[in-house]
Amino acid sequence: MQEYSLADLKRLFGLPPALIRKLSQAGFITEPASRGKSKFTFQELLVLRVAGALKAAKISTPKIAAALEQIRSVLPTGQLSVTLAASGKDVAVREGSREWEASGQYALPLVKPGPARVAELRSPPEVSAASLAHDHYRRGHMLEDTDVIAARAAYLAALSVQEDHLEARINLGRLLHLDGRLKEAEQLYRQAKTSSALLSFNLAILLEDLEREEEAVAAYRDALAQDPLLHDAHFNLSRLHEKANRPREALRHLLAYRRHIARYGE
Repeated sequence: MQEYSLADLKRLFGLPPALIRKLSQAGFITEPASRGKSKFTFQELLVLRVAGALKAAKISTPKIAAALEQIRSVLPTGQLSVTLAASGKDVAVREGSREWEASGQYALPLVKPGPARVAELRSPPEVSAASLAHDHYRRGHMLEDTDVIAARAAYLAALSVQEDHLEARINLGRLLHLDGRLKEAEQLYRQAKTSSALLSFNLAILLEDLEREEEAVAAYRDALAQDPLLHDAHFNLSRLHEKANRPREALRHLLAYRRHIARYGE
């Protein structure tokens, strides 16, 4: 189980508090605490994800709640899954070979685009942590340009599900850095169980901003060890070595940078 506040659910799934309350009143999810955080199962997070997709498709709150309730009531015992999609202002459903609207009317064919998958609403499905973490990561990536706070919350949610999600860690660290939360960003980078050239490069820039330039040199070297084509690391190393009065090292990295530009371009 994962812990989320009401504000977290709103940011992660784009759901208004009224719809979240309706889902909890109908028994689909745990009632969120008015203060602090509540625990939610993978099944409950799936329901929230589907509700968020339908809300984004401009399906009204009452119709979303009614559709989920009707689906739960008509699914036969042992039914594993259904597929949901927005159909105009209604919800279309595929159940095996049967296609119908949540109002009860049959609908052929099922409307496109892109249906959202929801597992059986009676018993918890087998949902991998990696899949859920990646969903949070993708949401964070989409939100960066419009809502940085929500993007950070999504990346944090990804890491709470899968601690070794490297891309979420790198992006969250970058956003914390840009927000001036340098110590938090450094801690996040250093807690990574695996590394990458990009993580080491970002850490090096962070260490420069913290005026810990020798540590930054080591981090840039680590980045190049993992990706020799990371030419910006050569440029930054040249600059740091020149500042530290190490002209030979500065020239070596500057020439490496120029060779890369001549061969590959910017």
